[in-house]
Amino acid sequence: MHLSTFVASQVLTFVLFVSNALGKPITSLEPRGKKHEHGCIKPKVFLIDMFPPEGEVWYGIPEFNLLARNITVPGLSPLFPDVHCTANGEVCQIITGESEINAASSITALTFSPLFDFKSTYFMIAGIAGVNPEVATLGSVTFARYAVQVALQYEFDAREIPSNYSTGYIPLGATAPSQYPESIYGTEVFEVNEPLRQLAIGFAKTAQLNDSSEAVAYRANYAKNSAYIAGSQAPSVVGCDVATSDVYFSGTLLGEAFGNTTKLFTNGTGVYCTTAQEDNATLEALLRGAISNLTDFSRIIVMRTASDFDRPYPGESPEDNLFYAPQGGFEPAVANIYLAGIKVVEGILNGWDATFAKGINATNYIGDIFGSLGGKPDFGPGSVFNDNPIKLKKRSARSKKVRLASR
Repeated sequence: MHLSTFVASQVLTFVLFVSNALGKPITSLEPRGKKHEHGCIKPKVFLIDMFPPEGEVWYGIPEFNLLARNITVPGLSPLFPDVHCTANGEVCQIITGESEINAASSITALTFSPLFDFKSTYFMIAGIAGVNPEVATLGSVTFARYAVQVALQYEFDAREIPSNYSTGYIPLGATAPSQYPESIYGTEVFEVNEPLRQLAIGFAKTAQLNDSSEAVAYRANYAKNSAYIAGSQAPSVVGCDVATSDVYFSGTLLGEAFGNTTKLFTNGTGVYCTTAQEDNATLEALLRGAISNLTDFSRIIVMRTASDFDRPYPGESPEDNLFYAPQGGFEPAVANIYLAGIKVVEGILNGWDATFAKGINATNYIGDIFGSLGGKPDFGPGSVFNDNPIKLKKRSARSKKVRLASR
């Protein structure tokens, strides 16, 4: 998003926090072992938003009332302590708070909460993002197959980059930008269900997307570079991949570097088009839930709408692109979360009995770089678990501790 809009959103977040702190919560914290007044909720679709503008676009819509049930979940963000659900519990929503730590903490608390049963739930990340003009444009709706943690690398200050390096970012354990990381943490890359992604893209393409006159005028500047033709076009629905970085970066060199990182980490398959701060963290938390048989990792959709360009157009400075340019993409991006997202939600709900209840078979690998859920990753060095999923086992009848073991 444009930086001035970002600052305004933080002010709004603080106001909401003060309001929540002074007012009585709709629901109260309860001990883990105590039965909650709502009972165990089994959502069919769960929306994951990161900050208020993304979340509020779902309120007051004609299709359903997300504020019919409000459940306080221990461990969620103090700014956003409640999960919101429809009266029948079929659709729910969380606002995680921004950045990787907030997302990981909130989604972990949610996943392991006894208030919900997520075994058949479809999770949809539904947020805004920066966009690569080589692939998409302001207002576009993107669906990712890969999420890549591009900033999980060594870094040189730009003024001290070795003369033979194209960027100051070097994969961990490597000694050059083009080498695959040898020190792997496990969160570098996630891959989600490709057939499900294609269904989501099909649903979203039936939406009439929002745009703004400012965005039309601003994106026209990108037509000056033939590589940015996609950035100069009207918003559309695109299948391409998301980069995760807590650092809010801007500039052609960083954009190109992280595009190269995306290709490198996915063995040449990934196409970097959007940049966000949370997705790998969210996916890691959901994957840990899947290891514990609490979530189904094949039921995840990653949707990001484009609010701002990640780099300037020819003749524009990086600081103007980040701080001052009237890009006009924020409002259409937020609006398109709902306009495209509701088509996906309705597609799942309307096709539940015939298609979605039983799940969509993933014909591609799904999971992390370790192969934690079984199968052999089509990126990275291969499964560290011999293509077998992690299984939780009790050590003994007397001990409640668990250990990780491969089947």
